Amino acid sequence: MKTTAIYPGTFDPITNGHTDITQRAARLFDRVIVAVADSITKRAVFSPDERVAMAEIVLQGVKNVEVCRLNRLVTDLARVEKASVIIRGLRAVSDFDYEFQMAGMNRQLFADAETVFLIPAEHLLFISSSLVRDIAALGGDVSKFVHPEILQALKGRLG
Repeated sequence: MKTTAIYPGTFDPITNGHTDITQRAARLFDRVIVAVADSITKRAVFSPDERVAMAEIVLQGVKNVEVCRLNRLVTDLARVEKASVIIRGLRAVSDFDYEFQMAGMNRQLFADAETVFLIPAEHLLFISSSLVRDIAALGGDVSKFVHPEILQALKGRLG
């Protein structure tokens, strides 16, 4: 039986931490769908289509990973794609409370999918999209935290 996993997020922008989680998931599951979510509560720097394109560039070398836009509940996508796993990344204990609530809600909405938490490599634990955006907007160097293509996109968008 092949296992499909979905890794949802806004990925605004996709960071090396996201890439690490995706690569880890790709080693564990037969098919991984990186689902780039429309941002309903966050003010995104990049449009959903731009974020999908950036994720496709960064993840192009990972054979069993595909990228799609997510404009519905992740549980609805899981049902359609016959996914039995929802991947969530954890960086710190502070992430756990929110992710625990989300996992419980997703289980209520679609009991056939289990949430699996993955932790990025230690040197990537502190990276978040919001920190990367803030540093880039203030002219800081974020080249250690994102793919070179994403760095160029950030420079083009945030100066």
